[in-house]
Amino acid sequence: MLSRVAASFYWLSRYIERSDGMLRMLKINYASSQDTIQEFTWEPVIRIFSDSEEDETENLANDSRAVLKYMVTGKGNSNSVLNIITLARENARGVQEHITKDLWQCLNEYYHTIKDPKLEKALLREDPIGVLDVLIKQVMLYYGTVEITMERGEGRSFMNIGKYLERAIQSVDILDTKFGSISDNPDLLTDTTYWKHLLLSLGGYELYLKTYREGFEAENVLEQVVLNNDFPRSVIHSVNNIQRYFDRLKNNSNMEDFREMSFQIGRLQSRIKYSSVRSIKQEGLHTFLTQIRSELYGVANALNEHYFANS
Repeated sequence: MLSRVAASFYWLSRYIERSDGMLRMLKINYASSQDTIQEFTWEPVIRIFSDSEEDETENLANDSRAVLKYMVTGKGNSNSVLNIITLARENARGVQEHITKDLWQCLNEYYHTIKDPKLEKALLREDPIGVLDVLIKQVMLYYGTVEITMERGEGRSFMNIGKYLERAIQSVDILDTKFGSISDNPDLLTDTTYWKHLLLSLGGYELYLKTYREGFEAENVLEQVVLNNDFPRSVIHSVNNIQRYFDRLKNNSNMEDFREMSFQIGRLQSRIKYSSVRSIKQEGLHTFLTQIRSELYGVANALNEHYFANS
């Protein structure tokens, strides 16, 4: 497969996964902002998902509608859902002969849905949760279409590597930000609503209730999001799948690059697999997450160097 084609598959999938994470986080945080009687700030969400300078977004932190417009349809925000779906569509266009017609039509529908001026008006004037649900369903339709129409070849392997790499980075960033807020406000440690909203934003609330009977505790949340391989958005589940789909790229023409990257991914996998909540706390959660994030970006950089260099 040409490196340009592989890179397009990879980035298409990363952008779609990023949009999914953003939309789910925005939905849960908007609901939270309506429920709380205290002043609500969007600063953590903006910090996780926006590439803009802090002074550009400081006036948004307490205005829910303005944040939603900026994060969903903001043309000036390079990481808005609108802009990253535009990039996803451009990547898909570059490999249109390698993807199914159904998938191209699905991406087109997602693109035109978010480009529709009526959507932005509804976001500002109507119930934003309904609007966000429409977009979340577009992502679900995309993943279903990929699952049932795309051949199980190199292209889909690069798509899955991109998806799980983006998902792991998001989970690390969300954990780091949410646990970091506790140092400024220790009362959050025992705030069940705080942990409930964190789990809801990652789609892990129902699994948590089934797994942990003693209520919401910070250590259990940490264990589920980092170490629980049954949780689809856990860091270990994502890294295991990065390894799984990377192994499928093995062939005789790139053995040196493959071995180097396989070692790098395996080292990261072992680092997480042989950690525990206790060892993470002893090391320091922020230190642990910072290292994991660095190694995930290292995998991304190595992919660019060894597989996408000519893209």
